[in-house]
Amino acid sequence: MPEKRLRRRALSVPVSLLLAVSLLFLPGAARQRDTGPIPLSTVETIHEDAIAGPCDNAQRQAAAIALFKKMGATDADIKVEKFKDVENVVLTLAPDTAGDDGILVVGAHYDKVREGCGAVDNWTGITIVAHLYRSLKNAPRRKKILFVAFGREEEGLVGSKAMVKAIPKEQLPNYCAMVNLDSFGQAAPQVITNLSAPKLTALAERTAKEMKVTFDQSAIEGVDADSSPFKGRGIPSVTLHGLSNGFLTLIHSKNDTADKIKPLSTYLGYRLAFQMLVKLDATKCREL
Repeated sequence: MPEKRLRRRALSVPVSLLLAVSLLFLPGAARQRDTGPIPLSTVETIHEDAIAGPCDNAQRQAAAIALFKKMGATDADIKVEKFKDVENVVLTLAPDTAGDDGILVVGAHYDKVREGCGAVDNWTGITIVAHLYRSLKNAPRRKKILFVAFGREEEGLVGSKAMVKAIPKEQLPNYCAMVNLDSFGQAAPQVITNLSAPKLTALAERTAKEMKVTFDQSAIEGVDADSSPFKGRGIPSVTLHGLSNGFLTLIHSKNDTADKIKPLSTYLGYRLAFQMLVKLDATKCREL
């Protein structure tokens, strides 16, 4: 979340962590195809990658690329989209059914502010996106899915703005939804309602209820995130996070280090986003 737009305001509703990990596994959540069962990541594997993010901003793009490779991507799968003043890392999964039924974008920013290691904000988000890629690349797909690691979010959403600006006007209706993952590791999943479309907020709440996962939603005044440029061009968007009421003492400070990440919070973000993307893939664009 961009530092210059973050005011000292706590979340308006309390949050709590998951009651039991075993409640997460929905029957039929991991669909199968010819290549076998969909690989779902574990609390341990996600936490291992979440705490491994470099503290040096100059190393984070390369580290994001390395993480996608660890998740099974090849050099040919990874594209660094270069704009005038920013670089985004993009991986594309094509639909494997007849005809293209639209585009989904799932993203997180890889950059950080000067202070701290940017572990919670936002290496947790990058980790979730990478593990979603691993899980979804073997899933049956009706839609094209773009996995994006945005650059320079902390300087004013530079990467996401550049990506959205580059979409031709006539192609905008093909973009069905955008799911943004920003800052986990403290609490159960939540939606920032003032940065998210009502239908996608409702989808997140409904999905969490089906999974029996603790969930909250609230507005956070004075912040912004990479869902906003998409929302601004009429693409349904949602920002998920996993911050607690004390987040202002953590993010954008020297306190944002790997030891502050609670493994279950990041895992919950991954599982909720996975289920949401499965639902979005099966939903017609016009219904979002």
